[in-house]
Amino acid sequence: MNTVLSRANSLFAFSLSVMAALTFGCFVTTAFKDRRVPVDIHVSKVMLKNVDDFTGPRERSDLGFLTFDLSSDLQPIFDWNVKQLFLYLSAEYATRSNALNQVVLWDKIVLRGENTKLNLRDVKSKYFFFDDGNGLRANKNITLTLSWNVVPNAGILPLVAGSGQVSLPFPESYETTKSY
Repeated sequence: MNTVLSRANSLFAFSLSVMAALTFGCFVTTAFKDRRVPVDIHVSKVMLKNVDDFTGPRERSDLGFLTFDLSSDLQPIFDWNVKQLFLYLSAEYATRSNALNQVVLWDKIVLRGENTKLNLRDVKSKYFFFDDGNGLRANKNITLTLSWNVVPNAGILPLVAGSGQVSLPFPESYETTKSY
């Protein structure tokens, strides 16, 4: 005859097995869903300064400032397995010293139940747009892309790029004003 502890152990192990199967089922039902949505990015102001870089040798580096508009409807991404989205706007560009540079300019967390329609106007970059040299000046192909990490209740953490990006040139001269 089984003891109370033996029966409790069997019940606990069976419960864990059932919960693991349900969690796997939750993951499988949404694992292959396409989580891309259209994104509209418009840059309204670009400014470039040449400032002292105190992180390395005493050289001057390019510092870019952007003001942008961003609109998208993120509602199709949310389903019962999505807890939140981590959105971030990144800039990608090439310079003579680096084939690929990536800089995150802005980010936001959108929780389930919050407003999923983005309609942002005249937003300034949240983080510094520093280059490790003078690769921003007269760079004709800087691409802005909105991407997001989907934080699920169960399963993998997919990284998705929005279907919409904008390429813009940076100015050929530096700003000398103090304000942004």
